Amino acid sequence: MAYKIYIDAGHGGYDMGASYNGRYEKDDNLNLAKAVGKELEDMGYEVGYTRSTDVYQSPNEKAEIANDNNADLFISIHRNTSPVPNTYQGVEILVFNKGDLKEDMAKKIADNLADVGFSNLGVDARKNLAVLRKTKMPALLIDVGFINTDYDNQLFDGNFERIVMAIAQGIDDAINQEQESEVKLSYRVQVGLFKNYNNAENLQELLVEKGYPAEIVELGGLSAVLVGSYATVQEAQRMEDELASAGYESIVIAL
Repeated sequence: MAYKIYIDAGHGGYDMGASYNGRYEKDDNLNLAKAVGKELEDMGYEVGYTRSTDVYQSPNEKAEIANDNNADLFISIHRNTSPVPNTYQGVEILVFNKGDLKEDMAKKIADNLADVGFSNLGVDARKNLAVLRKTKMPALLIDVGFINTDYDNQLFDGNFERIVMAIAQGIDDAINQEQESEVKLSYRVQVGLFKNYNNAENLQELLVEKGYPAEIVELGGLSAVLVGSYATVQEAQRMEDELASAGYESIVIAL
C-alpha cells in the first residue's frame, strides 16, 4: 500500500492569511502545496490535498479531511509574517511535540531550505495549532519565509523549483530512514489501547511531558499509545520496567 501524504495549503477563500504589497499568503501556499504534491506523486507517494482551489476551510476541517482519508502524514504549507516589514527572514517548521518522525523530517526540510538560501529558524513545538493537535498522523507546519520580507520573497519566486525539491526530498529522506529503521527496531512498549482517540492523546501528552518518547499508532481500528522503538526484547523490557516504576502498566509488543 502506498504511503499517503496529505498536503494542506494554509488559509484560503476569504481567509487570505498574511499579505504584503498585494501579495497574499493563501496564493503562495496553494501554488507551493500543489507543486510539492506533484513532486511527491512523481516519487511514488499517494497524495491528497485539503484544498486545490481558493476555498476556505477551518483548521479543524483541514485536520478532519486528513483523518477521514487515513493519511500517513500531514504537511501544512504557510508563509510567515512580522509586525514590521523587512525585519525578519527565514524558515521555521512547527510540530505538535518534538521527537520521532516529525522532528527528524522537519530538520531535514529546514536544512534543505537553508541550502536554497533561507535562514534556518529551526523546529519549534506548538500544541495550540489545530492542524497539528487534531491530526491523527505525524504533522508539520512549514513557514516558508516571511511574506513581508523582500529577500525571502525573492528567494521564493526565484528558486521556486528548488524549494519544491527541498521540501519533497526532506519528506522522502525522513520516510525512507524511518522505514529502514523500523526493520531493525521492532519492539514497542504499549501503555494504552483506546477506542476514543482523545483518551489516547491525553495519555500520550502526559507521557511526553514526563520525558517518554510516546506516540499514537492506529492498530486494528484502535489508538495505541506506544513508547520507544527497540531492536531487542530486552531493551523494550527495560523501558517497561521504568514505566512500571512510574506507575504505568504496559506490555511489550512486536510490530
